[in-house]
Amino acid sequence: MVNLRIHGLKHLVVAAALATAAACGGSSNNPNNPSPGGGSPGPSGATITIGSNRTVSPSQVTINPGESVTFVNSDTIPHDMASDPHPAHNDCPAVNAVGTLSPGASRLTNALTASRTCTFHDHNDPTNGALQGRITIR
Repeated sequence: MVNLRIHGLKHLVVAAALATAAACGGSSNNPNNPSPGGGSPGPSGATITIGSNRTVSPSQVTINPGESVTFVNSDTIPHDMASDPHPAHNDCPAVNAVGTLSPGASRLTNALTASRTCTFHDHNDPTNGALQGRITIR
């Protein structure tokens, strides 16, 4: 009986860990893997660069519906870009497709299709205003 409880508890812990990773927008560095938030990238309408000063530039971009935003990591450390709010990352799931960017890497969001404003942050440093920004789709 004890073995069955421990075995069931192990499965519960694994399931919880997987659910947490999905909610936090974690992703592989392989751009060919399916992205969190579903969908697929559209043509890039803007580029946001994370500089060596650990600041996104520009912090606000405007794109057309159906376009994506390219994130480029020019910093020396990885950054995990995700939709607000932290830690749910569920306001604009298409942003979660960026996920973790190694130094020198770039990746597209999935296509942002609805006219609205999406905000994002670095999941690893969610209160740092220099790593937050806004994407307006119109």
